[in-house]
Amino acid sequence: MTATAIVSAELTDLEPVMRAVASERRLQILEWLKDPRAHFPPQVHGDPDEHGACNQFIVEKLGISQPAGSRHMKILTDAGLVIPTRREGYTYYKRDESAIAAFAEATRQI
Repeated sequence: MTATAIVSAELTDLEPVMRAVASERRLQILEWLKDPRAHFPPQVHGDPDEHGACNQFIVEKLGISQPAGSRHMKILTDAGLVIPTRREGYTYYKRDESAIAAFAEATRQI
């Protein structure tokens, strides 16, 4: 769901985004991704400002298995809250600030 879709969505269409932010772990990921340089180690293949954080580092920081971490990231991606980028065999995630802002605005209208 894009930022435009979130803004124009009916309340029932917000369900995937609401489900995504209903998890404490996913909220923590979104918080870390505000400043990936501060929360994750240096990355070889992706620039934290341009590409976000490597999935491997996110999983390690959460202290969960790779499949569980990938599931969290898929939910955030499907909700349109993060943007995945594949680089050198790794997936990097960054926040979609426009989608997050649009979701915040949509929730204020409830």
